[in-house]
Amino acid sequence: MSDTGIYLPGPFRPTGGVPSPAMDADAIKRAQERIDQAASGRIEPAALDATLERAREQVEALAATAAELETTLPSRIGDAVQDGLRAQVLPVGRNLAEIRGLMNQVLRRLERVEGDLLSERHARVDDLALLVDLVASGWRGVEQRLAKIEERLTQDGGAAVYRIAS
Repeated sequence: MSDTGIYLPGPFRPTGGVPSPAMDADAIKRAQERIDQAASGRIEPAALDATLERAREQVEALAATAAELETTLPSRIGDAVQDGLRAQVLPVGRNLAEIRGLMNQVLRRLERVEGDLLSERHARVDDLALLVDLVASGWRGVEQRLAKIEERLTQDGGAAVYRIAS
């Protein structure tokens, strides 16, 4: 029996009636050495138990960390998103407020221009009414002069004046 606990029969031959050639003693020695090396590389049960215990503790620690992250990660991500949005939206809000102020200024100026245009239109209408009054009074003056001339001509017995029908 070898130190590994494997039993090899005496003449190194299989038992029974199976015919086989004689085995080389060096080959058997090499095989026995390989078996001994494999047996020496085995891990002792106590070391295996200690490794498994450490692995269990590490898995439990990982599970605890995962549970902690599961509870805190959504709020941390939410806070990070809020901070990012705040940092990005704040300048946009300022720009929007500036645009709103500029639009109000444009509207005030447009209203002022509209008021100026309306007052100019009324002034032009007043000017036109004055011009019409002047032309009408001028024609009335011409008509009065013509009427005086006609009257003098008819009183003196002068030429006959024919009116053009209007």
